[in-house]
Amino acid sequence: MEFNISAGLFVAEQNFLPVDPGTLYDVLIIGGGPAGMTAAVYTLRKGLSTALVTGNVGGQMTETAGIENYLGYRYINGNELVDKFREQVMQFGIAFESGQKVKQLEPGPVHQVTLEDGRMLRAKTVIVASGKQSKRLNIPGEKELAGHGVAYCAICDAPFYAGKTVIVVGGGNSGLGAAIDLAKIATHVTLVQRRDRLTGDQILIDKLATYGNVRILLEHEPREIRGDGHVERVLVVDRKTGEEQELPADGIFVEVGLLPNSQFARGVVEMNEYNEIWVDCFCRTRVPGIFAAGDVTTVPYKQIIIACGEGAKAALTAADYIQNQK
Repeated sequence: MEFNISAGLFVAEQNFLPVDPGTLYDVLIIGGGPAGMTAAVYTLRKGLSTALVTGNVGGQMTETAGIENYLGYRYINGNELVDKFREQVMQFGIAFESGQKVKQLEPGPVHQVTLEDGRMLRAKTVIVASGKQSKRLNIPGEKELAGHGVAYCAICDAPFYAGKTVIVVGGGNSGLGAAIDLAKIATHVTLVQRRDRLTGDQILIDKLATYGNVRILLEHEPREIRGDGHVERVLVVDRKTGEEQELPADGIFVEVGLLPNSQFARGVVEMNEYNEIWVDCFCRTRVPGIFAAGDVTTVPYKQIIIACGEGAKAALTAADYIQNQK
């Protein structure tokens, strides 16, 4: 039994085989979030040889404190749900590789996937379920102070800011959730939103309003993060008047949306203007034998339960494709 520190999960080694560049897999799944792990359960139950490669087991679920809209659980911690997903996959023998990203996808009669370490894997079909990652602000000081007061995961880093002053950038569900979590422990929270209104769910807006230590700045955006070795101040600008003000802060949490992890597939499969992979209702791309599922695709409403359903569809479609090829 091995403990995976990054995911906080126990792994039964005997059910996980190393990926083998010499093996031609029936299905290669890229991504270990809800879509990828659900796809694995379905392909393995179909008796298909399956390999799964992921940079982060659990995907965005590992950054979610509480989940209240996944059927069967009135409330469950994100890492706990990842644990249950992984236990389901552990029932089967699967070639598994974590902490390894995909560098390139090459289509063909046999699809080839090149990993960052140079290994090349081959498969009859590929399911891209690589999810999304946090957007950056791309302002002065962000890169220099990343990990020194600049954070992208309130679930991971909020405990370090107990009794401190923090800023949250973003008025969607992610920003509201982060502000709520931080308001419970921080002295003061300032939420900065570039639009003229908060765009998250009303239930989160109402919940945030119950905290007396939260200030909301609408139609503002950060211009620079300042500090000597650690975040000390954030320069924000009023988008209507152009007026600038410097806000004292011990930390800034960036919650301004997500970008698809689809770089390795550019030029291979069709994408929309947001670099999401286009799929039809069967999770097929326009490239035969390459399928996609979850948040990396054009399917609307990025939710765990939807990603799971899409992962199942992609797996079943891949199984039908292999059967028809035979």
